[in-house]
Amino acid sequence: MKKFLFVVFIALMLGGCFSTPAVKVDNICHLMDEEVRWYQAVKASEKKYGVPMHVQLAIMYQESHFESDAQPPRNKLFGIVPWFRPTSAYGFAQAVDATWDWYQKNTGNYGANRDDFEDAIDFVGWYVKQSYKRSGISKSDAYHQYLAYHEGHGGFNRKTHNKKPWLKEVARKVANNAKRYQRQLKQCSAQLDKNSTWSFF
Repeated sequence: MKKFLFVVFIALMLGGCFSTPAVKVDNICHLMDEEVRWYQAVKASEKKYGVPMHVQLAIMYQESHFESDAQPPRNKLFGIVPWFRPTSAYGFAQAVDATWDWYQKNTGNYGANRDDFEDAIDFVGWYVKQSYKRSGISKSDAYHQYLAYHEGHGGFNRKTHNKKPWLKEVARKVANNAKRYQRQLKQCSAQLDKNSTWSFF
């Protein structure tokens, strides 16, 4: 038993050694200028689902800081040993297994991967559209969209977020980031479109 626990401990420790670094974003234009394919992907998602780019990007930033293999922190066994994670959330969008399965079945995108930006941003756009359909939340309402993203549509409709002041504060942060991204994208979208066009050559 001791040997088994030791092996599990080593495996869990090593499992956290190869994560890609999170990205700190002060100006979304700079990131989209560096990651042209990301810009193309989020623009495609906006066109497909009618969800503004700044809303999608603000939600994704809050969830993972654009870290491709982000995961929730592990629980601690005996308060010391890294143990299992509290949820199956993974990737850019921090989608849990069940919701990702729902997305794949609903869209037919069975080859989608949560650590692929194009797939993850498509998921965010799709989920925001579901929140519009199932909970009546405007696609441009970053605050309430994030609450539904975090709580699920059932939880949001039951207003579970009203018992979580900390979550409302996070949602306000997402809304503020969305407004900032919107202002920034207005200033650089023309140049980003040019970059996107040249990337095909």
